[in-house]
Amino acid sequence: MLFSRQALIRLFIPLIIEQLLAICIGMADTVMVTSVSESAVSAVSLVDSINVLLIQLFSAMATGGAIVAAQYLGRKDSESACTAAKQLMYSSVLIALAIGLAAIIFCRPILQMCFGSLAPSTMAYCETYLLLSAVSYPALAAYNAGAALLRAMGNSKASMFTSLLMNLTNVIGNAILIYGFQMEVAGAAIASLLSRILGAAIMLRMMLNTHAPIHIKRITRPEFNFPMIRLIFRQGIPNGLENSMFQVGKLLVAGIVSQFGESIIAANAIGNTMTTFFQLPGTAIGLGMVTVVGQCIGAGEKEQARYYTKQLIVLVWVLLFISDVILFLFIPNIAPLFNLSPEAVSASVEILRLYAVMASIFWALSFTLPNALRAAGDSRFTMLVSIIAMWAVRIGLSYFFVYEMGMKLTGVWLAMCLDWVVRATAFVWRYLSGKWLHQKVIDA
Repeated sequence: MLFSRQALIRLFIPLIIEQLLAICIGMADTVMVTSVSESAVSAVSLVDSINVLLIQLFSAMATGGAIVAAQYLGRKDSESACTAAKQLMYSSVLIALAIGLAAIIFCRPILQMCFGSLAPSTMAYCETYLLLSAVSYPALAAYNAGAALLRAMGNSKASMFTSLLMNLTNVIGNAILIYGFQMEVAGAAIASLLSRILGAAIMLRMMLNTHAPIHIKRITRPEFNFPMIRLIFRQGIPNGLENSMFQVGKLLVAGIVSQFGESIIAANAIGNTMTTFFQLPGTAIGLGMVTVVGQCIGAGEKEQARYYTKQLIVLVWVLLFISDVILFLFIPNIAPLFNLSPEAVSASVEILRLYAVMASIFWALSFTLPNALRAAGDSRFTMLVSIIAMWAVRIGLSYFFVYEMGMKLTGVWLAMCLDWVVRATAFVWRYLSGKWLHQKVIDA
C-alpha cells in the first residue's frame, strides 16, 4: 500500500488544524475591523466578496498543479514533478500579477460595477482595501501554489505551521496598525499584505529545498514549458470555473436572504458560521484526498485509489454523523448564546436541524468524493455537475421555494440540501462507473 495509517494521520491531522486556525483567526480579524466604523466593516465585507472569488481562482490553479505533481510523484518521476512545480509557480504568480494590475488600474470602475452607488465614506474605504489587496495577489498566489505542492508531497505539517504564522502576523498587524497607529481599513489591508508576503517567502524557501521530492530548480531563470502549463490548466481551469460559479451562486442566494429582514439575515449568518465549523473535517480530508488519490493514479494503482477513496469517505461520514448529531441535539442551547432575537433563534434552530439531517447523509458525497475524481483528472465532469446543481437546483429552487411557496429562509436551505442530493447522486454514479479512473492527466 502506498499510504500507511500513520502516513494518513500525518497528512490529515495538520490539515484539520490548519482549517480550524484559518476559521478562528479569520473571525478575530473581522472583529478587529468592527472597531473602526460601520462603513469600514461594510467596505471590508464588500471587497472580500471580490477577494474570495480571486482566492478561489488561485486555489484552483494550485490544485491543478498539485494533481499533476502528485501523479508524477506517484509514478516516481521526480524530475517531471519538479518541472510541474516551477511552471505552476510561474503561471500562478503571473496570472495574479495581471489580475492585481487590472484591479489597481480599474479600481473604482470595478467597485461601481460590482456594488453600484456606495456612500462616499464606504467607497473610499473600498478603494483603499481593494488597492492594497491587489498588491498582495501575487504573494497569495505563490503561497497557494507552494502549499498545494507541499500537500502533494504529503507534507501538510509545513503548510499548517506556515498558515499559523501568517494568521498570527495578520492578527498582530491588525492590532498594531488599527489600534496603535489608527490606520483603520488601510491597517487591516497592510496586515493582510504583510502576512501574505511572509507566507509566500516561506513557501518559496521550502520549494527551493533540493532534498524534497518536489522542488523548484533555478527559480530565477525563466523557463516556460508550455505543454506542462497546458496540463496544469487542463485541471486548474475547470476547478476555477467551478469554484467561481459556486461563489457567484452563493452571492445570488445571499441577495434573496437579504430581503427577509434583520432577524432572518442574522439567523442565516449564524447558520453559515456554524456549518463552517461542522464541515471542517470533511474539507480538510478532501484536500488531502487530492494527494492520496493523485499519487495512486500516478503509480498506476487504480484499485488503491478506489480503496483509499472508500476509506476516506467512510471516515468523513463517521465524523460528520457524530458532529451533526451533536448539532441537532444541542442547537436549541447554542443559538441563544449569539444574543439573537427570538425569531432569529427559532429560524436558526430550524435551518440547522435541517442541515444536520441532510449533511450527515449527503455532504461527504457532494464535496469530499469529487476531490477523488479531480485527483484522477476528472475535473470537467465535477465542474459540469457542480455548475448545473448550483444554478438549476440551489438557485432555481431557492427562487421557487421563496417566491412561490413562501418558505423564506427554510426554502433557501432546503434548496441547498437538494443541491447536495443531485451532486451526491451524480458523483456516486461516476465513482461506481469507474470512468473517473480512465482520465488521462500525464503521459503513460
